[in-house]
Amino acid sequence: MPAQPTRTCRLFTLGCKVNQYETQFVREMLEGAGYAAAVGEEPADLCLVNTCTVTGEGDAKSRQLIRRLHSENPGAAIVVMGCYATRDPDAVRRLPGVTSVVTDKDRLVEELQPFGVMTVPSGISRFDDHQRAFVKVQDGCLLNCSYCIIPSVRPTVRSRPVEEIAAEVERLVAAGYHEIVLTGIHLGHYGIDLCRGRPKSEWTRLWHLLERLDRLASDFRIRLSSLEAAEARGDLIRVLAERPRVCPHLHLCLQSGSDRVLERMKRRYRSAGFLERCRRIRNALDNPAFTTDVIVGFPGETDADFAATCRVARDVGFAKVHVFSYSAREGTPAATWRDSVPPRVIRERRRHMEQVAAETAHTYARTLLGRSLDVLVESADPARPGFVRGTACRSVTVAFRGHLPALIRKCVPVRAIEVADGVVLAEAELMDFESIPTLHARKLPLPLVS
Repeated sequence: MPAQPTRTCRLFTLGCKVNQYETQFVREMLEGAGYAAAVGEEPADLCLVNTCTVTGEGDAKSRQLIRRLHSENPGAAIVVMGCYATRDPDAVRRLPGVTSVVTDKDRLVEELQPFGVMTVPSGISRFDDHQRAFVKVQDGCLLNCSYCIIPSVRPTVRSRPVEEIAAEVERLVAAGYHEIVLTGIHLGHYGIDLCRGRPKSEWTRLWHLLERLDRLASDFRIRLSSLEAAEARGDLIRVLAERPRVCPHLHLCLQSGSDRVLERMKRRYRSAGFLERCRRIRNALDNPAFTTDVIVGFPGETDADFAATCRVARDVGFAKVHVFSYSAREGTPAATWRDSVPPRVIRERRRHMEQVAAETAHTYARTLLGRSLDVLVESADPARPGFVRGTACRSVTVAFRGHLPALIRKCVPVRAIEVADGVVLAEAELMDFESIPTLHARKLPLPLVS
């Protein structure tokens, strides 16, 4: 009996690390059903788009991508999932070529059954097109920030069991990934649902997960994705300091440095509290990197409010700032407010904030000169022939002399010697790359924090 021809697929992701993880999960589901990735200009039988709706730009990019896929793969079924599909499924269904809209991931297998998917894997075994692997440990958000639509499209907090996560991490490390990024819609709320109805002695929170992963015998390091500053408290900081496997890098969402704007945003901190939290973390860890998100042009933001944000950014000394222009999301309280900031002013503030971010990044990078850094090699350096480029334990981009593919995905110990064009230039501390041992970020003892 002749073999059935292999069915082909194309998968695309917009948005956050959680979306990227979920796309990889679906990719492995489809492979289990006999699909293979379409190659080159080969038309696909199935296209899947995992959408984002954090901003209006995310919605627009999702629509553009779906239309392009239909044009390039006119015979393909198009399945759309993700936050935009959940928020506005009717609009997505009206797009050309859309066959199925997945609004509830619990129904993912059912939605994909017409395409031959019958089973759900226990997790992922690799992370295509990345040199590090993202592991989704939690979903859902309980907050009610006045600008954010995500709690309405991912309202249910669900944390994965610790042992399930540990098994997935072991699979990924065995597949060659030496950095695991723990991610979630609200990572700091990991375990809240697992703790309900249990005595405190039986709770499972993020720091317990880190302790469990630290006990794995495999050679890898852990990085945390976005956290709320209010959640970087004593137990978590203690584990960050005590467990050298965890990178000394925290992404703490600032959004604004103005107390008035933070109150309107319904954020759970004020600028002084944010700065104090960063101070305590800095005292507990050895020169940690802080990265953040900032929204410019929030309704009612004045010049003084924006100046306060720039001041806080400089006071913290962020290694990187992701700058977002405010985007009104229908269904959020802020979208109904009439004191919007003119687009021209938003553009000016964004440019200025990006300048501030470049200054603080350069200043932080210079504090690393002369220090040892462990760099995960990700690619050749496009600006420097004979150099490779990667991300240090402290989040900065580092380039040093080396060659691929021998170094790809390896954590290489280097010494930082110069900062140029936003990149730390370094020298490898070991020239015998094949004998690189397990190396982790160096940290200082932990003082008492609360």
